[in-house]
Amino acid sequence: MFRMPLLSFLTVTCRVGTVIPRKYFHSAILCQKYSLCPRDLTPDKFCQTPTNPLFKFCSARTISVSATMRYEGIQSYYDFKNFSTDQLKKDAQKLIDDAKAVYDAVGSVDKEKVTFDNVIQPLLDIERESYTRGVALQLPSMVALDKDLRDASSEAEKQLDEFSVEMSMRKDIFDNLVVFSLTDEAKALDAELTRYVEKSVTDGKRNGLHLPEAKRLEIKDIKKRISELGVNFNKNLNEDTTSLSFEESELSGVPEDLVKSFDRDESGKCVVTMKYPHFFPVTRKCNNPKTRFTMEKTYQSRCMAENTAIIEEIVELRRQQAEILGYADHATYIQEVRMAKNPETVHKFLGELSSKVQQLWKDEQAVMMEMKKAEAAELGFEYSGKLDFWDFRYYMAMVEEKQYAVDQEKLKEYFPMEVVTAGLMDIYQKILGLKFTKVEGGEVWHEDVEMWKVEDQASGDDVGYFYLDLYPRDGKYGHACMMQLQPGCLDRLGKRQKSVVVMLTNFSKPTKEKPSLLDHKEVETYFHEFGHVMHGICSQTNTSRFFGTNVERDFVEAPSQMLENWVWEEESLRLMSGHYKDGSALPKEMLDKLVASKNANAGGFNLRQVFLATFDQRLHSSKTKVDTAQLIKDTYKEIVGIDTIPGTNFAAIFGHLVGYDAQYYGYLWSEVYSQDMFATRFAKEGVMNLKTGLDYRNIILKPGGSIDGVDLLKNFLGREPNQEAFLRSKGLAL
Repeated sequence: MFRMPLLSFLTVTCRVGTVIPRKYFHSAILCQKYSLCPRDLTPDKFCQTPTNPLFKFCSARTISVSATMRYEGIQSYYDFKNFSTDQLKKDAQKLIDDAKAVYDAVGSVDKEKVTFDNVIQPLLDIERESYTRGVALQLPSMVALDKDLRDASSEAEKQLDEFSVEMSMRKDIFDNLVVFSLTDEAKALDAELTRYVEKSVTDGKRNGLHLPEAKRLEIKDIKKRISELGVNFNKNLNEDTTSLSFEESELSGVPEDLVKSFDRDESGKCVVTMKYPHFFPVTRKCNNPKTRFTMEKTYQSRCMAENTAIIEEIVELRRQQAEILGYADHATYIQEVRMAKNPETVHKFLGELSSKVQQLWKDEQAVMMEMKKAEAAELGFEYSGKLDFWDFRYYMAMVEEKQYAVDQEKLKEYFPMEVVTAGLMDIYQKILGLKFTKVEGGEVWHEDVEMWKVEDQASGDDVGYFYLDLYPRDGKYGHACMMQLQPGCLDRLGKRQKSVVVMLTNFSKPTKEKPSLLDHKEVETYFHEFGHVMHGICSQTNTSRFFGTNVERDFVEAPSQMLENWVWEEESLRLMSGHYKDGSALPKEMLDKLVASKNANAGGFNLRQVFLATFDQRLHSSKTKVDTAQLIKDTYKEIVGIDTIPGTNFAAIFGHLVGYDAQYYGYLWSEVYSQDMFATRFAKEGVMNLKTGLDYRNIILKPGGSIDGVDLLKNFLGREPNQEAFLRSKGLAL
């Protein structure tokens, strides 16, 4: 998932503080917030000693910097441990003042004197600068240790969002953009700048700047309110610390080392949080259905009172805005500028896929029901004759273990964080022609965070930096995402800036007894998120508007999804695995069984994705006020065939609804392209083929959003994209 900051104070069309979940039932994949960019990444100390078998794949070096040295080209300060709330507030106000001065100047240019130099260039400069300065003010709300600083960051984000709404509704600037777009000077611009002008004018129209003043004021008020509500929605989730206490006997089946790691309450019970490293192992492995029910009900009802009210108000405001702008509904408004173009296309895509995977799910359910019946007799609980909501993850895990003999707990021993990270970095360096060097003594916000420098392998040129923040802590963003901190576009002098990226995840922390061990799904998540990081690192556009992951939202996941294939290939799996005790290789039998399990539960998993996308579409196509809990309940029952838990509302924790609205279908949609790219090029030419990797880097990643996604695909594939590889990857007939 990538998370987006604010691309431009002028482009608040469907931006508004957002977060994007990962493709698993539980995660967040990509995020978009206030400058329309992705986020952060951070490993531990793994790339330093080649004598240790755990680190044999690491090819990175280590460099040190002094505490006073400003790293080459990094414009913002990220050591939030030494950052005050007062300074953050001052910086936010200074950014607003600086930006307003530029916008006032552009808006005041006489229509007869409009030129590139007095309208377009100032906008390009302030967009680039406000992007970097703004995201540095937003990041503390997601990662800072100090709650006061996190709160101040959230408030600054609201302030900046409100300002961005104001600027996005500047008719004087819009009028000057329209005037410039009709000049001979505009017609002589290069392709990227022409695209910039055209999309700026389109964004203005989508903001209603062509409408009468009364309508514009109404839209502005709606945008401000949506923005404020979106920040509150995300803050509630980030600050949530819900936990439950269980006796050890209630956690039967949960890995012993995890049970031992739980904190204890005053009565000696295990304290189980709703963070990923606790929630998923318990719901996948605990054979006590009452415990799973309690975990799922608690998880699904987090922030329910406050966030249900928030999201339902946001949805109603979006509906009102679409109506004022002349669109049938919010989904139509959003998809107009996506690859899908309209809700009819999305509905057809989801419907056809659903019908294809229903038979798979029917067969999978029959197997799970037999497992549940046998276990009920063995453990002595009442057999209900149906799959319950709290059975979904549990029996999926059992299918993997019993049908494919994939024991995720045993498998985890071969995926210690240090080995996975070293292998992952080795793979990305080799296929993309890059070199990573760990920076010691860098400006970071927590001791777990690592900073890495990236260079081009062939030329030795500095490309940029990325940060890795891999482990959970109170107040930290709770999912997995990447965020662009600084775009590697051209500065005001025409010199290329360094790209700076951060990746945030919540993998289990190492203990005294064991390092952090990842299950294979987490390895896939890691590989996916790092793919977003590479998109941000490898992009080279002239403007910040089109840099990195600023592509069509229903294409943005494709580059990272394509790279997930590496965690299913023997050659690459060998590079990222090794037993945590002695570095011994993943046994061939275990590896073969893992690869064979790729399509295990494909029906259930993909139907759940169809459910989430369909709920999102229905929510944003409604012509009247929506009861989100009822819509969740009805849609889940219709598509997956299972009842949700009474007293819960997944919509209250569905982070994609804030910033990825009417766009969740994009995960499945973009997978069509990701599988086509992999099958057509890498599967045939070699997963470690440097030439293919460089084509991918230069044709798909480098242009960012300066070229339409479909044209990027055609350039890489040498033909029009199609669904064949996608359907085969799901185990479906063509």
